[in-house]
Amino acid sequence: MFQRFLMSAMCLTLCVAAAFARKSAPREIVSSIAPPCWWTAMACDTLQLMVAGPGVGAADVSVEYPGVRLAERVSLDNPDWLLLYLVISDDARPGDVGLTFTLGMRRQTLAYPLKERDASMRPRAFTAADVMYLIMPDRFARKAPADAAAECAGLDYPTVADRSRPHARHGGNIAGMRSRLDYLDSLGVTAIWVNPVLENDQPGGSYHGYSTTDYYRIDPRFGSNDEWREFVADAHAKGMKVVMDMIFNHCGSNHPWLKSLPSPDWLNRAGDEYQQTNYRLTTLHDPYASDFDRLQTTDGWFVRSMPDLNQRNPHVLKYLIQNSIWWIEYSGIDGIRMDTHPYCDAAAMARWLADVDRQYPGYNIVGECWYENEASSAYWQKNSLVNRDLNPQLPSVMDFVLMQKGRDAFSQPTRDGKGLEIIYNHLTLDFLFPDPSRILTFFDNHDTDRFLLEAPENLNSWKQAMTFLLTSRGIPQIYYGTEILMHGTKARGDGNIRLDMPGGFEGDSTTVFTRQGRTPMQNEAFDFLSKLLRWRRGNDVIARGSLRHFIPAEGVYVYQRALDGRTVTVMLNGTDAPVNLPTERYAEILPRQSKHKDILTGREITIEQTVDLPARGILVLECM
Repeated sequence: MFQRFLMSAMCLTLCVAAAFARKSAPREIVSSIAPPCWWTAMACDTLQLMVAGPGVGAADVSVEYPGVRLAERVSLDNPDWLLLYLVISDDARPGDVGLTFTLGMRRQTLAYPLKERDASMRPRAFTAADVMYLIMPDRFARKAPADAAAECAGLDYPTVADRSRPHARHGGNIAGMRSRLDYLDSLGVTAIWVNPVLENDQPGGSYHGYSTTDYYRIDPRFGSNDEWREFVADAHAKGMKVVMDMIFNHCGSNHPWLKSLPSPDWLNRAGDEYQQTNYRLTTLHDPYASDFDRLQTTDGWFVRSMPDLNQRNPHVLKYLIQNSIWWIEYSGIDGIRMDTHPYCDAAAMARWLADVDRQYPGYNIVGECWYENEASSAYWQKNSLVNRDLNPQLPSVMDFVLMQKGRDAFSQPTRDGKGLEIIYNHLTLDFLFPDPSRILTFFDNHDTDRFLLEAPENLNSWKQAMTFLLTSRGIPQIYYGTEILMHGTKARGDGNIRLDMPGGFEGDSTTVFTRQGRTPMQNEAFDFLSKLLRWRRGNDVIARGSLRHFIPAEGVYVYQRALDGRTVTVMLNGTDAPVNLPTERYAEILPRQSKHKDILTGREITIEQTVDLPARGILVLECM
């Protein structure tokens, strides 16, 4: 009896001791550090580490590593966040930097990776020599992952693909895009702009990607960081560049910052009554704008689910600058498209652009500057001629004016300021831009009506629009599905302009990724676009040549690109009737008896007194 009692007492003592040990076991001080790694020999020697953890703001910190020192420790208003600024000397070598955190009786030492830069990851800036193909990854293609559970790993709001709902996730992923790189290469594009792929752990899944909840993690429903890096490498191997969509104006409402705000000024209007932006970007250059209107533009939230980040806070800005540099260095992306660029603080964004250029000289970044007039767009380009407040430092801006006017320009008869005269008048205002070659030109994207509102009866206007896009000034961008005549209008919701690529998903009844799966008209469109794209690839006359154009006459718009004695002359008949065009007024670019090759048909053409163009006809003449 006594022995049984003694054994029971000993077991009880051991259980209590074990329970006490579990309760009193030291908790980790640090739960996360951003960025997850860094590199030696970077242009800026100061690295910001944003550390999260319960009460970490009160921790003592020591750094042990040759060539690395702790320059500043910043405690924020919220004790669950801590900022460390490390100075990395030029002679620091790659390795694990020892970071020791001490909080009361607890101590935690972490090995922070300091890596050697990989020369193979050096980016190549996108230029007017490129044609950019815009993909919304959720809607383009899917390849089932080996580990299906990984698709929702660690998410508060895991979502299952539901293609029956236009605003739900449809399941497209990075693996799907990788599987279609041969298709894009066969089309002839040289750059791929991918809508945001970072984690969007939001209610409903945020399929479009514009509500970031982790700036250093690819959304697991799209894939992993490694898969993104491999996608970029595969694109590079096929001669294609990759442009990454980024959003610095706002984050998602489920970002950890919103659950535990680092400081009251981390967001604009944090704690105030909700105020949405007025979306009036003209206030930013309006010389008569009120402070109230201007601040509502920049500091109002885009929508409730997208809290507005305060780039005037130097710690927020440093975080964002490092994030963009991290993705360039980690994955080798060749450019950035910055969402809602003017809604951010202009001076802060200029500093970001300058810092990126210092790290990667000549790197190209295009900002979404959505305006209805040329002067407002020109206000934001680097070395702007009309911005008297500051140098915006933004290399490329988007030609939203062309997008807004393009459909009418190529569908209306050309006369009395309509039709192709719209294009002529638009280009006459290029004097406002310091560098028109760095204007991103497009007719549609993920936020706009498709260029084709409905299925076309013929391809005449579409072919003229594509010809102009690929032969005029600027950096052309094509929205996915344009090559197979995808159409739709926002009047029926965003889902109608973001349809799935047929054949990109398991179970699709048709596929547009093969010639056999396309209709005759789709093949005609694909072949036409592909011929232009392949001819344009590596064509310096189009990439760097000067532009000269003529006022449209008899409904025909004529322009020429020229470089080092070589020329490409384009003639577009903007009428629905054939034209016998006299050539005398074009003698300065088309001398009589000069010989040219029409790259669309392969015909040799000698310039005589007149040139015949059929209704909505196109000639693309390369000098012989």
